[in-house]
Amino acid sequence: MLDNRIGALLKEAVLTFAVCLILFGPISGLVLDGFGFQNEIARAVTLAGIVTAGRLALSVIGSTSFGRGLIGRLGNRQSGVTVRTGAERSPFLLLAVLFVAGLSLPFFADKYFLGIAILALIYCLLGLGLNIVVGLAGLLDLGFVAFYAVGAYLLALGYQYLGIGFWSALIIAPLLAGFFGMVLAFPVLKMHGDYLAIVTLGFGEIIRLVLNNWLDFTGGPNGAPAPAPTLFGLEFTRTAKQGGTPIHEFLGISYSGDYKFWFIYLVLFLVVCAVIYTVQRLRVMPLGRMWEALREDEIACRSLGVNHVFTKLSAFMLGASTGGLAGVFFAVHQGFVNPTSFTFFESALILAIVVLGGLGSTVGVILAALVLTILPELLRDFAEYRVLVFGILMVVMMIWKPRGLVRLTRPAFFPSGTPRPAAQTLSLQPRTEAGR
Repeated sequence: MLDNRIGALLKEAVLTFAVCLILFGPISGLVLDGFGFQNEIARAVTLAGIVTAGRLALSVIGSTSFGRGLIGRLGNRQSGVTVRTGAERSPFLLLAVLFVAGLSLPFFADKYFLGIAILALIYCLLGLGLNIVVGLAGLLDLGFVAFYAVGAYLLALGYQYLGIGFWSALIIAPLLAGFFGMVLAFPVLKMHGDYLAIVTLGFGEIIRLVLNNWLDFTGGPNGAPAPAPTLFGLEFTRTAKQGGTPIHEFLGISYSGDYKFWFIYLVLFLVVCAVIYTVQRLRVMPLGRMWEALREDEIACRSLGVNHVFTKLSAFMLGASTGGLAGVFFAVHQGFVNPTSFTFFESALILAIVVLGGLGSTVGVILAALVLTILPELLRDFAEYRVLVFGILMVVMMIWKPRGLVRLTRPAFFPSGTPRPAAQTLSLQPRTEAGR
């Protein structure tokens, strides 16, 4: 028995090592050097050895009683929806503490960490916008970065040609991005699944190519500068550049470049809180319930009289509007925009945020945005392996938490006078023949 077990482990180790070497060899073992390449096969062998050792460790642990119990607990995916009954305690105190902590962050964080926080909040906005389209309405959108680019270039080009400032862009960008969302939604009203994904992917690439090739208007690969934010004519620069007054001169204090980042963070934080509140309210409104009904079964949804055209258009337009808002903050934070910031990888990253956080889960999307924004900074010394780490993280999450980091919750509605049961979890798994 023991000899058979050891033989099986050896076969598994050899197979795992061979597969990993085939995968890692071309990626990590061959490094491009001009028109040639360098042989770094030792790195591929090391990675294959680490994966093989990890696989053997999991196999050995899984053969013990402790390992089987642990796998059983981790394998309990709990793929259901928690239905709230209204008897739960309100997390008002926790939300108030988080709100105050978020507002006070600029006064305790340095410029580097504050920049990461601003980027994390921008991806929170993007994740919330795509979550409306993919998570709530069930419409797979692989070109969401196009609306992100629309908001960013609106500020940069609007200031260059029309004198549009930061606050005007915050109002116009959601409207313009929503219009582009409507333009995209009309041709794809009857498309589903892979066909919808391909069309939206093409839309995102079209926007990027237009920005890259329209040299006279967008600046092409050279990009375009974006103006700094202002507040009632007060500028956050050392000298006035937009006809206003520098804020440090108005307040009689010394100049600091941190003032600009403090202002951007505080405005962005308040906008993110407002978007979170809006999305949460929309989920319990008839529009939000129509989105979820459309996601679960469009045919049944239409048979009940739901206007699927309006439902899809509203999802695309509201999601695109949120992406446009994020683009304005990205442009004002960077001070410069160019097409390389709006590639397909950005769309894939935003989609990964929605999937990892949990389709339809607002809290999960926020947590995933924070993780996937801070994680690259922690892995800066391993920049060559960032995409590999993201891929491993996606695979692990699909196995361990297929419905995302945070389980989806929704309120239940009962007729007046009906006793409310305790909170329960509704399983979404199909029933077996034995359970019917």
